[in-house]
Amino acid sequence: MSKLYIVPTPIGNLKDITFRAVEILKEVDLILAEDTRTSGKLLKHFEIGTHMQSHHMHNEHKTVEALIQKLKSGVTIALISDAGTPAISDPGFLLTRACVENGIEVDCLPGATAFVPALVNSGLPNDKFVFEGFLPVKKGRQTRLLLLAEETRTMIFYESPHKLIKTLAHFCEYFGEERQVSVSRELTKLYEETVRGTAKEVLAHYTNKPPKGEIVVVVAGDSKK
Repeated sequence: MSKLYIVPTPIGNLKDITFRAVEILKEVDLILAEDTRTSGKLLKHFEIGTHMQSHHMHNEHKTVEALIQKLKSGVTIALISDAGTPAISDPGFLLTRACVENGIEVDCLPGATAFVPALVNSGLPNDKFVFEGFLPVKKGRQTRLLLLAEETRTMIFYESPHKLIKTLAHFCEYFGEERQVSVSRELTKLYEETVRGTAKEVLAHYTNKPPKGEIVVVVAGDSKK
C-alpha cells in the first residue's frame, strides 16, 4: 500500500535518530530531502542507499501533484528535512495536506525537533505554550509583536544568528526589558548552550558575544493578564 512517512532526522547529534527511522528510510522506494547534499551525509552514515529526490520550499508547490500520482501508483515515500521534524518551519505541510485530501495514508514518526528541548531547558512554564516559528522579517512584524505582547502562554521562536540581536531588541521594546527569555543554541551539538535571563540581560550577552548556529528563543508569557 502507498504511504507517506514523515521522518524526523537529528538536529545535530546523529545518535538521536531512532531505529525505526533508519528502518523506514531503508525500506521506502523514495526519500524526499530538503537538501540532498545535507541528507546524503546522514544516509551515508547509516548505510542507507534509497534513492533521494529534492523537495524544498522553492519547488514543493510544483511537485506535489506528481508526488501524489507516485503515491497513488503504490510507491512508498519518506519525507525528511535537513534537521528535525518535517513541516515544523520546514517543507512538508503541502504534501501532507494533499495526501489527506487524496485518501493516502500519512505516518509521522516521533523524533527530534528543536523546540521541545529548548522549552524544557528554559525553566519557563510549559503546561501551555504557543509555537511561533520565525517572525515575519518585515511586513507584519510589528503587528505580530503587538499581538504577542498580550500572549499569556510561553512563546517559542526560531531565529537565525544574524537576526537574533534585532529580535531580542524588539522583545525588549514590545514585551518589556524585564520579560524572561531563554535562548538555546546548537542543541545536541558540541557547543550547545542555553542562556537565560531578562530580555535586557540576554540581549546584552549576545551583543557582547555574537551568536552562531541554530537558535531557539523561549519567551515567558505576559504575567499581568
